[in-house]
Amino acid sequence: MRKYRVLVSIIIVLSIAIIGTSDPAKNLYKATNLISKYITKDDKDNKNNESKNEVEKDILICIDPGHQEKGDSNTEPIAPGSYAKKARVSSGATGVATKKPEYVLNLEASTVLKHILEDKGYKVIMTRESHDVNISNSERAIFANNNKADMVVRVHADSLNDPGKIGASLLIPSKESKYTTAIYEDSQKCANLINNNMKEAGININGIFERGDLTGFNWSQVPVVLVEMGFLSNYTEDQMMSNPEYQKKLMQSIANGLDEYFSNK
Repeated sequence: MRKYRVLVSIIIVLSIAIIGTSDPAKNLYKATNLISKYITKDDKDNKNNESKNEVEKDILICIDPGHQEKGDSNTEPIAPGSYAKKARVSSGATGVATKKPEYVLNLEASTVLKHILEDKGYKVIMTRESHDVNISNSERAIFANNNKADMVVRVHADSLNDPGKIGASLLIPSKESKYTTAIYEDSQKCANLINNNMKEAGININGIFERGDLTGFNWSQVPVVLVEMGFLSNYTEDQMMSNPEYQKKLMQSIANGLDEYFSNK
């Protein structure tokens, strides 16, 4: 034991003399190759978490709360260079039970999604954060393009003359459209993951549908998924979509799908 203490003392003296005294303890560990023993599991976990957050914070998601308070019936091309035109934007549908306009519901739910994503470390931008705006569907897509978003989530609610129709739906750009070929694959992958998470959360989901006629898709250079949260034309589902707990459940499933998508990138 005495010899061991003497040997340790000699090592300490020699290490300090050789390495210097700017940080004796740290330099001693380096000199004797013992520093790895002093990195605790918590230290490693903290470093892993820091690295994960750094990756997540490099991801920008654009949320587009569909519609606005006042529609704009002036037309715009449905795609770059297209002769076909549609109205710039509409105010959307209205809930049969709540009488809540779709543009109000869309912003409510989008704000919930924004907070969930920000808590996860994502950067989030929104095409609108108020109702009194006039932003066309192409302008919303161009906004995401210009900001170099990694994904766009468009938030809407459905409505039909059939009051019995219920369930959420996911819309993605068409694989066959020349305007959206480049973003189809990533859009489809993300939609599949959101679809799976909705099912796991117990949300009634009708599936994934390709659309080649949506201006917001055709102008997009960014992968995009449009979420139709449910049917405002169904009395019960209209009420559900305005329920804060259901909104949180629905938006959490979207966020979980996005998490899986980006973790596999």
